[in-house]
Amino acid sequence: MGAQVTFEDRTWQVSGVVDGRVYLVAEDGATGCVLAARLVAADGFEVVGRAAPQIPAATVWADVPLPARERAMAWLRHIREVETGLPGGRGSGGVPRPEYDPQAFTLAEREHAKAKELAGLGWTKVSRPTVQRMRLAYHRQGLLGLVDKRSLRASSPTGRTDERVVAAVLEALRIRRGRRATTVIQVIDLAEQIVAQTHGRDRVTLPARSSLYRLVRMLADPAEPVGSPARTATAPDQAGGAPPALRPAERVHVSTARLGIEVAGEDGRAVAVSVTCALDGATGCVLAAVLHPQQAAPVELSVLLAEMAVPRTARPGWREMLRTAHESLPLPQRLMPLDARIEATVARPATLPETLVFDPATATVTSWFLTVCESLGVSLEAAPARRSGMHSVAGDTAKMLAALFTRHAAELIAATLPGVRPLDSMARQAEGEAFFSLLHLQDVLDEWITARWHTRPQQALRHPLLPKAALSPEEMWRVLLGVAGSVPLPLTGQHFAELLPVQHQAVTESGIRLGRRRYDHECLDEHRGRACPTTDDGRWEVHHHPYDVRQIYIRLPDGLLHEISWIERAHALRPFDDAVRRRTGQILAERSGPPGHPAPSSDGRGREAGAPVPDPALADKSAPGGAAVAPVPDGPGRAGSFGVWDARAEAEQW
Repeated sequence: MGAQVTFEDRTWQVSGVVDGRVYLVAEDGATGCVLAARLVAADGFEVVGRAAPQIPAATVWADVPLPARERAMAWLRHIREVETGLPGGRGSGGVPRPEYDPQAFTLAEREHAKAKELAGLGWTKVSRPTVQRMRLAYHRQGLLGLVDKRSLRASSPTGRTDERVVAAVLEALRIRRGRRATTVIQVIDLAEQIVAQTHGRDRVTLPARSSLYRLVRMLADPAEPVGSPARTATAPDQAGGAPPALRPAERVHVSTARLGIEVAGEDGRAVAVSVTCALDGATGCVLAAVLHPQQAAPVELSVLLAEMAVPRTARPGWREMLRTAHESLPLPQRLMPLDARIEATVARPATLPETLVFDPATATVTSWFLTVCESLGVSLEAAPARRSGMHSVAGDTAKMLAALFTRHAAELIAATLPGVRPLDSMARQAEGEAFFSLLHLQDVLDEWITARWHTRPQQALRHPLLPKAALSPEEMWRVLLGVAGSVPLPLTGQHFAELLPVQHQAVTESGIRLGRRRYDHECLDEHRGRACPTTDDGRWEVHHHPYDVRQIYIRLPDGLLHEISWIERAHALRPFDDAVRRRTGQILAERSGPPGHPAPSSDGRGREAGAPVPDPALADKSAPGGAAVAPVPDGPGRAGSFGVWDARAEAEQW
C-alpha cells in the first residue's frame, strides 16, 4: 500500500491489494486493476526506490578467498541491522536492539552505533563513514561490493578443503548459533553428521580434526564466536514446533517423494521416477515441482529456487516452449486448451520465499547457495529428522497437502500416459503403447498443477470457524494476499540462468556438447574454436538445467548469459514422431540384452533362439536355387521381423 511502481512505461501508486488483484492510481488520475501475478511478472515492472536483487555469479564468488567471503557476509548482516533493525532484514522475526530501532534513532545515529560496536569487537579502522561507504557499496554492487578488493590476490587459507565440507561447517554453525554451551568439537561432530547424511558415509574425504578446528574458527562470525549468545532476541518458540505460516510464501516446504512409477531412461533402461516439490505452507500452492530419476543425486536447491522464484513468463522463449510441449504430446484429451493454459500459466504464483524448509538428506546445499540466500534475504531451515521428508514436513497443513499432492500426481501420470507403468512392469509393455520421457511427464504434471491442483478445493485449506468451506490453493493465495496487504516479489528473467548449476565446456566449430547433445546458436560464431579469455583453462562458463535439456546458457565476454538451444529441441514436431516413439518403446521393451545390443541369436544363421526350423516341403519353389523361404512371423514386434506401417492402425492412436 502506497508504494510506487513502474508498469507499462508509467508510474503508478498502489492504492489497494484485494482478492489477489492490485489496484493502481496514476499521477494523472487514471486507475487500473491488475492481477498480482501478472503485474510482478510484466516486462519493465519495478518498484520505485527498491534496488533490484543481486545474485553473485557462482564462478566469480568462487574466486573470492574464503575469509573475504565470510567478512562480506558479516558486513551484510551488520548493514541490514543498521537499515532495518534486524540482521536478517525485514520479516525475519525478532526484536531490534534498542540502539538500532528505526523508530527511535535516525540512520546516521544507527551507523554511528554500528561503528562503535564493531570497534569494540576488534574490527580495525571502522568509523561511521566506513559503515556508510559499505552500505552504499552494497546497494550499488550487491554482495560483491562488500568484498575487500585487496584480498582477491590472497590465497585461501582453506587450501583444498572440499566445498561440501565447507558448506556442512557453515550449516552446523547456523544450527548451533546462539547456544552458550556450544563448543568447536560439537560443531565439528555436527558437520560430519551433515556430510554423511547429505552425501553418504565415506563419500566425502574429511580433513583432519585439527584442520576442521581451524576451519570452524575461520568460518565463525567474528561478532558471534562459537558458544556466544545470539546478538538479537528472537520470538519465543511456538508449542508444537514451527509457527504456522500466515502469509503467502512465508514458509515454503521442499519435499521429495517416490511416485512408484517408471519410464524408459535415455539409455532405454527402466528408470524409477521421484518428484521434488516446493509447496507453500500457507496456501498449498505448488510453486515448483521437478520430476527426476529416483536414484539421481539430491536435487540442488538453487534449481528449485529458480523454478519457484522466476515466473515462467519472464523466462526466454517460454511461450514457444510451452506451445511445443503442449502440441507434441498426443493425448486423447488435454486438461485445457492451449490458449487457456497460456493464460493460466501467466497467472500462476511465482515468488521469492521468506523461509525455505528442506530435508538435508534429499536436497543439496552449497556454500554458494547459502550466499545467494543471504543476499536475497531467504532464510534456510533444515527440517528436523523426525519431521523431514514428504510425509512429515513442518506444519500439519503442509504435511497433509504434500502427501495428497504426491498421491494425486502419481495417479494422474499413470492414468494419462498409458506408456507409464508401475514399478517392475516396464518390460511388459503391451504392443502399441507409447514411449514417454521425463520431459513428457513434466509437461503433463505442470498442466495438471495449473488446471487441477490450484483450482480444486482442499480439505486442509479451511478456516477454523468455517470447517465446511474448503478453499482451493488459488483461492487461499488470493485471500491471504489481500489480508497481508503486500505482494511478495519474484526474481527477474536474468536471474533464472544465474541460479542454475555451472559447468565449463569448450566452444567448438559445431557448438557446445553437453550430455551427448549439441547446442548451437549464431552468437557463438566469433568464439568457435577459441579459448575463453576469462578462465585459466580456456573453457567457457555454461549454466544448465539438470532436468530440462532443451537449452543451456553461456556467459560471453560481455558478461551476460546467452541462451543456446539444443539443435534437436523441435524433434517432437516432426511428422510421425509419435509413431517412431511407440515403435522405439516396443523394441526397447522386448530387448533381452543390455541397451545398445540386439537380442541374442543362438544358431548363427539369423534365426531367433528357439524358433522352429522351416519345413523344406513348404519351400517356395519359385525362389532362386530352390531356397526355402520361412513364413514371416506374425506381428511387427517379433524379433528379426520388420513391421509394415498400417495407416488404419495408426489412425486408431490419434
